[in-house]
Amino acid sequence: MSAYVVFEIEVSDPQRYERYKALSGPAVAAAGGRYLARGGRTASLEGAAPPSRSVLIEFDSLEAAVAFYEGEAYRAARALREGAAAARAYVVEGP
Repeated sequence: MSAYVVFEIEVSDPQRYERYKALSGPAVAAAGGRYLARGGRTASLEGAAPPSRSVLIEFDSLEAAVAFYEGEAYRAARALREGAAAARAYVVEGP
């Protein structure tokens, strides 16, 4: 069953965040992930306004998604994101 990593991100340092993006893309690809949405326009339908940046990544399974997040390549990217953005991330299984 597919799984989707959802990131809700508030960027505070755009230059440093660009360096994070340069590492995170290859980490996603290496883990077999596929971007479905990456920072496009958003519209609030209910509740609080969406974060400044939303990202949706598809993986083959929940286990693959967690392995990506905990993997060495993405850990290096996350280290660059620290201090550049506040993020909320979670995985949801889907069809």
